[in-house]
Amino acid sequence: MKNLLEIAKVATKKKVKKIEIFDEWSLKVKNSKFNEFYEDLTQGVYKNDRDAAAKLYNCSPKDARYRQLKSRFRRRLLNTIFFLDVNKPGASNYDRARFTCHKEWTLVKILQDNNAHNSAKNLARSILTTALKYRLSEIIVSCARILRQFAAEGNEAKQFEEYDLLVKTHNEILKAETRSEELYQRVIMDYYSPLDKQGDLNDRIESFSNILLGLSENFDSPLVFYNMFLVWAMRFEIERNYEALLEVCERAENYINDNPDFYQENRLIDFYTKKMSAYLHLGKFLPGQINAENCLKRFPEGSEPWFSFMKYYLLLALHTGHDIQALAIFNRSVGNKNFHKLDKKSKDKWSLFEAIIQFLLSQGPLASKLVCTKKRKVFSVDRFIETQFNYDADQKSLLVFSIIFQVFFLLENEEFDKSDKRIDVLQKMANRSLKKNVYFRSIQFIRLLLQFRKAEYQAEDLRNTDKYLNKLYEQPFSYRGVISQFEPIPFEKLWDLMLKRLG
Repeated sequence: MKNLLEIAKVATKKKVKKIEIFDEWSLKVKNSKFNEFYEDLTQGVYKNDRDAAAKLYNCSPKDARYRQLKSRFRRRLLNTIFFLDVNKPGASNYDRARFTCHKEWTLVKILQDNNAHNSAKNLARSILTTALKYRLSEIIVSCARILRQFAAEGNEAKQFEEYDLLVKTHNEILKAETRSEELYQRVIMDYYSPLDKQGDLNDRIESFSNILLGLSENFDSPLVFYNMFLVWAMRFEIERNYEALLEVCERAENYINDNPDFYQENRLIDFYTKKMSAYLHLGKFLPGQINAENCLKRFPEGSEPWFSFMKYYLLLALHTGHDIQALAIFNRSVGNKNFHKLDKKSKDKWSLFEAIIQFLLSQGPLASKLVCTKKRKVFSVDRFIETQFNYDADQKSLLVFSIIFQVFFLLENEEFDKSDKRIDVLQKMANRSLKKNVYFRSIQFIRLLLQFRKAEYQAEDLRNTDKYLNKLYEQPFSYRGVISQFEPIPFEKLWDLMLKRLG
């Protein structure tokens, strides 16, 4: 009761008249600009402030009405974050514990700043118990420090030494975790860079991975282990040593399974994704299929991780020539009730997949099996050919592939004048807007298309193609999740497909 009286005193003295948040009840209120703003944001309606201001008030972003709404909306949104429901199905015990500890630690500081010292001390003790179980070093050090202070003020020597030992021990672990984060972040900075900008990354990542291995041997911290596994995985990805990558992922999964208290879904997703990447680059469909189906069981169907794995699953099928399986994966994905919730960039990829699968199966009996729903139009070759693609600036790889398949459909229809114009567009892109270090492989394929056009689309009359093919083989397909590296079918196989179908 003493603690409750102390907390109530603080709350009464400084309480607000109303806590403004977005909860289920408030979102049911109709004719609310706040709710309209919220719904539009979550549905991806706006690209920028200009779109939002125009829709909400038919004004510019500088209008006082919009600026005031945005400011109040931000405050309400931040209030809502503090009341997130972490007890929903699917949340791991670790994630719940970490969120609760961070939130309650904020309460400890507020109580302390308002002289509710007894309540702050008791809450810190409770947080410390949870933090020790889940090895949350940052929280352990923070709680132990404040409890050490209370012990000193109360002349409690035994407790002081206990908390002092916790501070010193976990400070060392925290230093190791901080170091492991730094090394992981240093790798990430160059991991997605073009090859010519990575410099001595291979040497550095080898050094970093060995340092992380040493840290994992000296400090039993889940954060150190996760960073160590991730850096080793990225090292083998960069080295194109995909068998070793699979081994690292297996060890990471074993660590996660052996330490259920530290289970984090996002980390498991990281390693499952790396594993799918390995099977994709090795061209091993069957083990990749088994892995994908096992992975998909771990996540709710229709969730963001589920769609991410379906994308890799479909890439694996397309890359290995399993067109019927690709069709089944595509239908399963776009037929899911949550497909419409995906953002535009994700949907753009699936639309491209649809065109590719349609082309691959267009001469067989399965073309009509592509999913059609009330919200999804039947695929039309003519409509696809006439489409003016509205991709974002960073989606040039999607634009290249979309135009390539427009060319393929046009050649199949023997509309050579139109295909020539599409190839002209690709040529201009290769000469002007595609950076050579980023879109090297795309440029080589465009050069091959130019030779195909020069030969009047007759395979037997092709000349001067070896140098472009050799460049493709010298810098093979490598996809690390960056859109510029995205190839729904590797260019080498795409060339063979084109000659077989259209030559």
